[in-house]
Amino acid sequence: MTFDLERIVPELLRDDDPLERDTLELHRERYRFAARFVAGRRVVDVACGVGYGSAMLADAGAAAVIGVDVAEDALAHARRHYHRPHVTFVLADAATFVPDPPVTVAVSLETIEHLPDAAGFVRRLAELVGAGGIVVGSVPVTLSTDVNPYHLHDFTAAGFRRLFDDSGLDVIGELTQRQPFSPVHLLRLRARRTPQRRDYGLRPRLLRYYGTHPRMLARRIATTLRHGFSNEYLVLAGRRR
Repeated sequence: MTFDLERIVPELLRDDDPLERDTLELHRERYRFAARFVAGRRVVDVACGVGYGSAMLADAGAAAVIGVDVAEDALAHARRHYHRPHVTFVLADAATFVPDPPVTVAVSLETIEHLPDAAGFVRRLAELVGAGGIVVGSVPVTLSTDVNPYHLHDFTAAGFRRLFDDSGLDVIGELTQRQPFSPVHLLRLRARRTPQRRDYGLRPRLLRYYGTHPRMLARRIATTLRHGFSNEYLVLAGRRR
């Protein structure tokens, strides 16, 4: 498998790289936050990747966890490395998957910004858990669509909270995260050649992209002036009304 900051594989982590280590730790922190809401509940982990988060939710006391992803290689890795008695990994499209029996908690971390209909996806998660159920989701709340071609939406913290409210979810907990980065380090990583392939998800020909998208360049400058060289994330837990 390829180590990818869009789909982290802990077993391929390069210990001497702070970016990889910090990115994994941020993702684990999101799962630890989600784990506060799962005890005794049936849970679906949407876009579970290689499954370490699903295992964390099970270890936190979930009655059952269904890890759902569209990548067969990721799920094969999950079954090999993160098997638990009450965890099932399922190959399915998150937009159409229906858990059976039903769940009362839906977790989807760093997924929403990738989907064309972000609002519709959050509404669907709210429908899956039913009244009184809990949805835990996270997104970047600093600009990301310029450097990451896999991201389709940029969110603000207020906009993400509004998305939960519009989906019938009352926020009952939140976690904010900040990840500083070095542009020079990213360029060096991109140029590095290693035996194990790495993919950091950066947009190719970024300077050319800014040349044809001057408004996006202006937004990047404004974001950097406000936040420095850092990415910020917001994790929300919402209870369905």
